[in-house]
Amino acid sequence: MKQTLLAVTILFLYSNSIHSQGKPEKNVLSGKVTDAKTGTPLPGASIFIHDLKIGAIAHEDGSFKTSSIAPGKYLVEISSVGFETIIESIDIEGNTEMNFAMQPAAREQEGVTVTGVSAPTRLRQSPQPVAIVKRDDLVKISSTNIINSLVHIPGVNTLTTGPAISKPFIRGLGYNRVVTINDGVRQEGQQWGDEHGIEIDDYSAQRVEVLKGPASLMYGSDALAGVINIQSLLPAPEGLIKANVLSEYQTNNHLRGFFGNVAGTKNGFSFNAYGSYKGAADYKNKYDGYVFNSKFYNKDFGGMLGYGGSWGHSYLNITSFDQHIGMVEGKRDSATGLFLKALPGGNEAIAMNDDFKKIDPEVPFQHIQHFKITSDNSFNISRSKLDLILGFQHNQRREFGNPDNTSAPDAYFDLKTFNYALKFNLPYRNYWRTSMGITGMSQTNKNKAEETLIPDYSLLDAGIFVFTQYQREKLTISGGLRFDNRHVDSRQMMDGTAIKFAAFTKNFANISGSAGISYQATKELTLKFNLARGFRAPSLAELASNGAHEGTNRYEIGDNNLKSETSLQIDGGFEINTEHVTLGTSVYYNHINNFIFYERIRNSTGGDSIVTDPNTGNKLNLFRFSGQNTNLYGFEFNMDIHPHPLDWLHFENTISYTRAQFSTEIDGTKNVPFIPAARYISELKGNFLPKGKKLRNLYISLESDYTFKQNHPFTGYNTETATGDYWLVNASVGTGIVNKKGKTVFTIHLSGMNLGDVAYQNHLSRLKYTDVNNVTGRTGVFNIGRNYGVKVNLPLDFKWN
Repeated sequence: MKQTLLAVTILFLYSNSIHSQGKPEKNVLSGKVTDAKTGTPLPGASIFIHDLKIGAIAHEDGSFKTSSIAPGKYLVEISSVGFETIIESIDIEGNTEMNFAMQPAAREQEGVTVTGVSAPTRLRQSPQPVAIVKRDDLVKISSTNIINSLVHIPGVNTLTTGPAISKPFIRGLGYNRVVTINDGVRQEGQQWGDEHGIEIDDYSAQRVEVLKGPASLMYGSDALAGVINIQSLLPAPEGLIKANVLSEYQTNNHLRGFFGNVAGTKNGFSFNAYGSYKGAADYKNKYDGYVFNSKFYNKDFGGMLGYGGSWGHSYLNITSFDQHIGMVEGKRDSATGLFLKALPGGNEAIAMNDDFKKIDPEVPFQHIQHFKITSDNSFNISRSKLDLILGFQHNQRREFGNPDNTSAPDAYFDLKTFNYALKFNLPYRNYWRTSMGITGMSQTNKNKAEETLIPDYSLLDAGIFVFTQYQREKLTISGGLRFDNRHVDSRQMMDGTAIKFAAFTKNFANISGSAGISYQATKELTLKFNLARGFRAPSLAELASNGAHEGTNRYEIGDNNLKSETSLQIDGGFEINTEHVTLGTSVYYNHINNFIFYERIRNSTGGDSIVTDPNTGNKLNLFRFSGQNTNLYGFEFNMDIHPHPLDWLHFENTISYTRAQFSTEIDGTKNVPFIPAARYISELKGNFLPKGKKLRNLYISLESDYTFKQNHPFTGYNTETATGDYWLVNASVGTGIVNKKGKTVFTIHLSGMNLGDVAYQNHLSRLKYTDVNNVTGRTGVFNIGRNYGVKVNLPLDFKWN
């Protein structure tokens, strides 16, 4: 870690020294942003260049000016609340002046994506489906973590273990099949585990992009299902200091959250810093009452320091995530059906009212710490660009299960990862833009407690790729190839005098690729098609597990003869965007070879193999990881009716469906585990007072969220059961409070979730399979009941003179 810190610090200082060696000609974009109908200025309009991660804010007279940049062709996004977003490719050389007249919003806003492509690309021109959630939208959502904030996106679901742990699933695939990127670095934190979430502070997220479909071309192994790209520490617009204070409260589990950050940019020098706290007691629903030990709390902070100019940029990011999570076991008293808590000496007692109100988790609980330092660099070489990202992350996961000793963890995974990504971007040339690069990581994992599920290991990942994009008028063609190699070195580990983990080394190599096309047939209609091949090397848990997986009633055995998963996905769809309606659909088919899952091991008589957990004495079913060919198919559909001239009115509808089957039956079923049920969300929303003098940008929303039955569970080895349908009704209202000078002082957002207090179980909730309540006969724990939330956001902007 010391060597990594020294390396990124030297690189950061060297990058900044380049600027002082000469004074290159200033190349800036300047101009004015106005209302196209009235000609009046639009102060506060945002001008952002995604290539460079820099921007500017329009002043009171509508004028703006960026900091100095390298000459070249850039995709520039101009946005303002209540107006249609403008996206233009602009050649910037010297003092380039451009004025922008913005039309009042009568269509759905287009955006720019930076995920799965070599350069920022208009959403309409991306052949793969990409969804973007900006900070203004995230602030309006009441959730318990960043992944839960994304479940309204068609095709995105979560595997949950209580309110604090949510694993992303995209089109029915999760775990190590989804890559999460945070500020340019791939997040690594034992994501193979059922009860292991994403260690990213949700309040700090400024923008989230979700790419659906194989993305191994740009991100290597594991991006089989897609990518979630979270941007947190972004530079502030030139000449501004932006501060923000946010507070939140939710009634069901008494969640309280606080967040503060300050960021500024002046003459290319940028800084950003944030701190946050979130804590919640036990949640409740009408069947279970308060769910014992569903409590958690987080304490996080982060910062960025950097410099940018016409030579490029260099940013140094540091983040720290610290979380304590209670683990819901769902044990109940047989006579009363009430939850039990563990006591010292092996005793148990019924959880009482005071136990539900605490924020500090009871045994069993987890303590997760994730530290990350990133050096994000870009160097302009004539009209080409060299990007270099180096990252170090240290993930420490401690699991506590002994009431007699809550200071010493039973299991302790210590994971260290060094990430690197070097990409060379050639300039635009005859409608072509091409990038090539090398990405990978070096990783080590050590066990620091008595219980071990996976061995100590080291891993070396390296991949080389080339990606090109052709764009001319209405046609965009993109594609590329990539070669990856992963080397795994698993260490021998002893259990007394017996070998628990045998040493082995493995290499996994593969070729990935994609080819896609986007064609704007008319001004309103865009057609898309994409063909992609992805791959995923087996995780260490799948290769070498040998131990009890807590909370699953499984003793898991790995298989180091497993092969890599490879997929071939076809994805096609269309988008229609008119002043009255926005409509889009995407249909996909995904064939996966060697899809890895766990299957029960039979004994010599054909019955279930049972082993005794040496640590607890519990009888556990014996499972082994195996591979099987699998087919997944489905669709996503969205339609937003916004009848002109009633542009304030939106009637949004989304439907998502995924079906997955093994090629051959497994214990009497072809159904694949962990496939979400179909879902239909319908929202009626009104946006009012875009230029209000006391209240501004008022919105009112009523949402219907219906989840269909899941009648295709993986019933093999009694793994899953069917899940019933349920219908949730949600509502929200929010507005900005404006002072006499016409500035928004703060915004307030009120939400009501599950207003009908419906008791339901999501098919991907792991709590569905906890103990039976002998009093009611119901199995498992139900999801959260009625919940009201309030968020207050206070923005503070100052000129940096």
